[in-house]
Amino acid sequence: MTTVKLQARPKPGDTFTLPNGKRVEVRDIGVPYVLPPAAVCDDPLCPWHGHLKIRLKLLEVTVEKVRMHKAAVVTHEWVHYIRKYNRYERRRRRMRVRVPECIEVKPGDKVIIAETRPLSKTISWVVIGKKEDVTEWTAKHEVLGT
Repeated sequence: MTTVKLQARPKPGDTFTLPNGKRVEVRDIGVPYVLPPAAVCDDPLCPWHGHLKIRLKLLEVTVEKVRMHKAAVVTHEWVHYIRKYNRYERRRRRMRVRVPECIEVKPGDKVIIAETRPLSKTISWVVIGKKEDVTEWTAKHEVLGT
């Protein structure tokens, strides 16, 4: 697999030619506030440059381990309310996620993951970007003229 770092962050719809002669297009994954990575890869299981579609579930998690090839272990933490005691408790879950070659992660990074089809027995989530790649986004409000 080939990965090329770019000078500027690409936009969805841009096309690049890799050193091996393969043309890669940056796809629009449907999440408007996550920017594409600053590198381009020819990984078929990359949501930005390959054919992998994502579902609507998004989570912000912390990377715990990056020992597997193209995969990582992340920790998802959330707060759960217990009605009987009128209190909250912390819960956590460890998950295995696919890491595309164009996104570099290390332990301790905050990343955004999205649900996808099962890629293996234990992997059904893919990293779509780091927390730094998230921008402020507001929906466009259109006013009808009378």
